[in-house]
Amino acid sequence: MTLFSSKNGQLLLGPLSKNNAILVQILGICSALAVTAKMEPALVMGISVTVVTALSSVLLSLIRDIVPTRVRIIVQLVIVSMLVIIIDQLLKAFAYDVSKQLSVFVGLIITNCIIMGRIEAFALANRPWPSLLDGIGNGLGYALILLIVAFFRELLGSGTLFGVPVIPDLFYRWGYSNNGLMILPPMALILVGIVIWVHRAKNKDLIEQQ
Repeated sequence: MTLFSSKNGQLLLGPLSKNNAILVQILGICSALAVTAKMEPALVMGISVTVVTALSSVLLSLIRDIVPTRVRIIVQLVIVSMLVIIIDQLLKAFAYDVSKQLSVFVGLIITNCIIMGRIEAFALANRPWPSLLDGIGNGLGYALILLIVAFFRELLGSGTLFGVPVIPDLFYRWGYSNNGLMILPPMALILVGIVIWVHRAKNKDLIEQQ
């Protein structure tokens, strides 16, 4: 198997569209309620989860043959926790304001179902390179959904994108006002539901498979 075969390409690109873990398996949506009111924390969370998913998948793939089955969950949690702690410290050192916005949710990456799910379903049965691609793909797929939700929540709720005002003052003078409902947690769940509905409407074969 070559490094850039079509099969490996599907591991990387599949989760960005048809095989997205959030849209197909409804995994990892809890953070969408908390970190998508603004695009900046959503982007940082997405990158953080991608890094943890990719590195943990590679590490578990490398040691899969020497880890006893009875303690594999403990080993997985230790590795994921180590990576999350490193990410958390890096954010506090180099992006403190964003780290404050994310608050405890960085630590909760440890319990993200996508990470543990990909380790169990893929990394423990495959070599490091495919596991890396699978981890990156699923992490980016997760980040994509967060950014889509955050885009609409920040734009319609605050009139900004990445904190920069994008709605002209003229609109406000004409009577436009930001929709405060968009920045409340329930709206994130509604938007995720809409994205899932659109995705399944375009990929009806997924419903038949389930």
